[in-house]
Amino acid sequence: MKNKFLTLLTMLALPVLSFAEDKLNSGDTAWMMVSTAFVLLMTPAGLALFYAGMTRSKNALNTFSMVMGAFVMAFVVWIVAGYSIAFGTNESAMLQNVMGGFGNVLLDGIKWTDLSGTYPTYVFIAFQGTFAAITIAIASGSVIGRLKFSTWMIIVVLWGLVVYAPITHMVWGGDGAYLFDAGALDFAGGTVVHMNGGLAGLVLAILVGKRAGFNKVAMKPFSIILTAVGAALLWFGWYGFNGGSAFGANAIAGLAVLTTTIATAVGGVTWMLIEWLIYKKPTLLGIASGIIAGLVAITPAAGFVDVTGALIIGVVGSIVAFFGVVKLKAMLGYDDSLDAFGIHFLAGLWGALATPFFALHDTDLLWDGPLKTSLSPESISAGVSPDVIGQFMVQVESVLIVGAWTLIGTVIVYFIASALTGGGRVDEETEYNGLDETVHGENGMNL
Repeated sequence: MKNKFLTLLTMLALPVLSFAEDKLNSGDTAWMMVSTAFVLLMTPAGLALFYAGMTRSKNALNTFSMVMGAFVMAFVVWIVAGYSIAFGTNESAMLQNVMGGFGNVLLDGIKWTDLSGTYPTYVFIAFQGTFAAITIAIASGSVIGRLKFSTWMIIVVLWGLVVYAPITHMVWGGDGAYLFDAGALDFAGGTVVHMNGGLAGLVLAILVGKRAGFNKVAMKPFSIILTAVGAALLWFGWYGFNGGSAFGANAIAGLAVLTTTIATAVGGVTWMLIEWLIYKKPTLLGIASGIIAGLVAITPAAGFVDVTGALIIGVVGSIVAFFGVVKLKAMLGYDDSLDAFGIHFLAGLWGALATPFFALHDTDLLWDGPLKTSLSPESISAGVSPDVIGQFMVQVESVLIVGAWTLIGTVIVYFIASALTGGGRVDEETEYNGLDETVHGENGMNL
């Protein structure tokens, strides 16, 4: 069985060619197609319901539209040029460090018969496209209730090309990609998806400004039940998100499915107990939030850790996210409407940095990097200890580079989109009346 590093090397180094040793495996193909469908369900159903239920009734439909609109637009952008930038090759070795070329625009040069390891390249493209789409959709949760829909659509287009695709390339882009070559470990998107989307949300929230009446008037959720249903659908879809990132129906996928389940469950329990202890009431919103925090935290580590690691990562991830949502936001005074930063960025950051300390010392699981190198027979015979600290420093470098790229890129994208739409924020009357009727001419429910 190929480990994930070898699979990635085969798939990503030359994604437009079929390798002689590649052979279609029907089991792997079926699993990757189902995983793609699972991850697709996460955004226009799971995340949309999760967010829509938390917002005010006058903006619930707009919230759903922001997520669904982001998904369909981002996927189109991915096919047009995003995939090429993320997984294509660049003639310039220096540029290859941060982005692929434009040789695969509109999937040019990729045949329907081409394989990525043991399944069709087209399936890999669709699978990764769902990741691209959910990442920017996550950011929408920070600016609900005051961002123009037109501005948002332009942000989705530009952000997918300027921010998401280069970050994906650096982390997962194969030989020549900077963080990939450095040996950064991100099994399914702790940095690429969750830190990236969560930080983009915070940046946009600060640039757009706080909601009118923030911390002055009650902003009650539309329906916690819808939010809980959304969390359940996200959990369901996450098996494709993490399990599919093993790129085959194999033992590593099985490991990822188990660790995902453990971290998620314990994340929900942890948030519930914290609320019960502090506020004397265990809320459904809290349980749902803990579930998402556990999912996010385990994502970068899902295929590298064992049961104990999953438990610890899930517990601490929930605690970190609770702190971000309840304490950090109040301390710093930013208006992250639905806590995309508090949950996705902070729990993703924790998971990325915790991975080296809980990763199994098993070269069949690890892709590359200082930890895997130190576990080679040559290193062991030379008396070299497992290089956990070396791997941790690579992880630190990874989160710093991703954070800086997201911060700068999102600022640039916002100002361009804002200039093209005559300002990014809706007017006062629209914000007061709600964006559902004013922007979309619809209501979430006609009762």
